[in-house]
Amino acid sequence: MKKFVRIIIPLLCLIVIQPLRAQDTLRVDLETALDIALSESPVIRIADRNVERAIYALKETRSSLLPKISASGIYSRTLKKQVMVMNFGGEPLEISIGTDNNWMGGVSLSLPLVAPALWKTVQLSALEIDMAVEKARSSKLAMTSAVKQAFYSYLLAKDSYEVLRKNYENVALNTRTVTDKYEQGMASEFDKLRAEVELKNQRPNLIAAETAVQLASMQLKALMGLDIEYPVIFEGTLTQFEEDVTREGLLRAGNFSLEKNTDLIQLSIQKQQIETALKITKASFLPMLSLSTNLQYTAMNNDFRFSNYNFFPYSTAALSLNIPIFSGLKRQQQVKQSRLSLENLEDSRIHSERTLRLSVNNCLNQMSNAVEELASNKENVSMAEKAYSISRKQFEVGIGTWLDLSVSELALTHARLAYHQSIYNYLFNMTELENIIGINNYQNQ
Repeated sequence: MKKFVRIIIPLLCLIVIQPLRAQDTLRVDLETALDIALSESPVIRIADRNVERAIYALKETRSSLLPKISASGIYSRTLKKQVMVMNFGGEPLEISIGTDNNWMGGVSLSLPLVAPALWKTVQLSALEIDMAVEKARSSKLAMTSAVKQAFYSYLLAKDSYEVLRKNYENVALNTRTVTDKYEQGMASEFDKLRAEVELKNQRPNLIAAETAVQLASMQLKALMGLDIEYPVIFEGTLTQFEEDVTREGLLRAGNFSLEKNTDLIQLSIQKQQIETALKITKASFLPMLSLSTNLQYTAMNNDFRFSNYNFFPYSTAALSLNIPIFSGLKRQQQVKQSRLSLENLEDSRIHSERTLRLSVNNCLNQMSNAVEELASNKENVSMAEKAYSISRKQFEVGIGTWLDLSVSELALTHARLAYHQSIYNYLFNMTELENIIGINNYQNQ
């Protein structure tokens, strides 16, 4: 009875736990992977916070244009009063001056009326928001591109594993056929040994392909912001994207523009920032006018009977004009530095645009090659499958040799791998092109 209990309890636990694990497993396609990555990735969250921080920085700068109001209060206790000596009729008379308690409270206000440098600083803070927004867009584009490429890499690894698994099964079937023929005296021991050696040689390739699938899965999970141990099933195959690999899609991709490229847009914003900083430096040569007012109440007494206190008001208003005359040529040097920065930025823009156009042309060439290769590889797969079928039938009836069968199986495996590789090359370079152009899907623009 105890032995029965020890056996049945683990079985019941396994039956209960397995459905729970199946429910926890997440099934993900490409669109779902992108949604999860854009919502769970720390990189995207950091970029969004930087935009929010830039908005707060702009509000902080704008607050400098508003009046500043402050209140103050002072209480002082006279420990030793000042003594004044006066001469009355030849006799010195000492008189203590002041009170024991002195109270002072008031409100002050200051407001910049004319502040050219401050006005330009507000414009510079607004450009910081534009830069933060563009960097956030750049992060999302980069994340989208990385997730797509990682997803395609996973599909390539999975499809390659399936091809190698089928190849292993075919080789195993061929080995059994050779063994049967050997036992019947219809095949030599040499053919039998060659078949067994080839079967064992296929095993390491299959294990390596399985490891590649696991590694690609973990890399994709990490990009999505998931734990690498989280149970996820990535759905899809490269074959379902075959319809996207067309000459028409390539022609649409050729009508590209770099207007939305995030690197060039950031360089443009940087140029505006430097120009605004130059205006701030020049504005520091101009006078500044500010208004300040002050209202105070004072009271003095020797006791703490507040109801008997008399508070006396005191108020002032002033206009302050600050005219910069000489600062050791500091501002002149800042102007020269800003102008040199503008020249460097323009050269960087020209270099970046040339590099981007080179990358775009490379992507288009790779995609064009992939279109041609796919048409050829698809036809090769069909012919290789037919050749393998014929070779196998010939070997079974004793017309063909084991070497012919092995060669046809190897050709079929290479054709299938090349077929999936051509689809992957097109999708990979298409994703890279989308990232360079600065859109998520250029075919829908």
